[in-house]
Amino acid sequence: MATVPSAPPYNRARSTIHFTPRRAASFTRAHAHPITDIASGWTECVALVVRDGALIAEALTRLRKSIPFPLRGLDTDNGSEFLNETIIAYCQEKAIEFTRSRPYKKNDQAWVEQKNGSVVRRFVGYRRLEGLAAVGILARLYAAVRLFVNFFQPSFKLASKQRIGARMAKRYHSSATPSARLLESEAIFAEVKDKLRTVAVSLDPLRLLDEIRKMQHHLAELAAGQVPTVLAVRDQELENFLKSLSTAWKSGEVRPTHRDTPKPMHDWRTRVDPFEAAWPLICRWLESEPDRTAKEIFQRLQAEQPGIFPQGQIRTLQRRIQEWRTTQASRLILAEPDAAGIAAPNVAVATW
Repeated sequence: MATVPSAPPYNRARSTIHFTPRRAASFTRAHAHPITDIASGWTECVALVVRDGALIAEALTRLRKSIPFPLRGLDTDNGSEFLNETIIAYCQEKAIEFTRSRPYKKNDQAWVEQKNGSVVRRFVGYRRLEGLAAVGILARLYAAVRLFVNFFQPSFKLASKQRIGARMAKRYHSSATPSARLLESEAIFAEVKDKLRTVAVSLDPLRLLDEIRKMQHHLAELAAGQVPTVLAVRDQELENFLKSLSTAWKSGEVRPTHRDTPKPMHDWRTRVDPFEAAWPLICRWLESEPDRTAKEIFQRLQAEQPGIFPQGQIRTLQRRIQEWRTTQASRLILAEPDAAGIAAPNVAVATW
């Protein structure tokens, strides 16, 4: 692996697939390719339909125009979307130093691996996304995420670490956003820094967050099999979003892509009821002798029908009888006096 220079930009890239492994793979599933700069932490994400070298090369061409520094080096994992003649020829043509990590050594990609959790999975989630519509919404989501993360999300960078016995003492630099690190870097031209300051002043983090939430909502609809309608941002919707921020915590998870899908109530049996045929007889016994315990009922049932009910089924009968008694008690409490055959006392109703 090539030596990583201390000054930006030296970028690392890898591929992330938005799908659930339990389901069959699809040719049109969405892929995310995060690229991060080691020195500043500047992160870009690209959404692609397929993992193809030509598409990766096209994405690199667009990224070189959007990132605020020249691309000098690219270090990737061993995926076939990176290790192919197209990407190697592209890097040679553009004078980009191309290196790869060691096989089965994912810590070689630690800078970009952590972005899978802090950026890709945090904003997109783990649901299955496939089709051109999903890629289009992902592209719009990443367009807002790149600005939100690079200009408004500070992070720590490790300054030094020292082993003291069995403990590892780590020291970190002060937290800063990727754009702030670029502004402090001497390797960035003054014109680029002026442009970064201009972009930072023009951005509104609340508008970006509103756009992110809308795209997450559309992705959640796509994952659920619905057809989303992507609407333009309107000031009225933004005002409603701002008003909801103070009470959003009461609703639990605010990211639509991370909300749990409600599961249907389990109201069906998975095993044959061993007392189904004998239950009418058991009910008659309980109605005539309600003080009998479930154990006594079970012993009587074994005596009258020997060889049918093994001893291990007594707990099942106890639960069934408990449910029956609870139901009967609820009926007596909630029933009308006339329906229960009890005359209501003639008591005047007090009015306050």
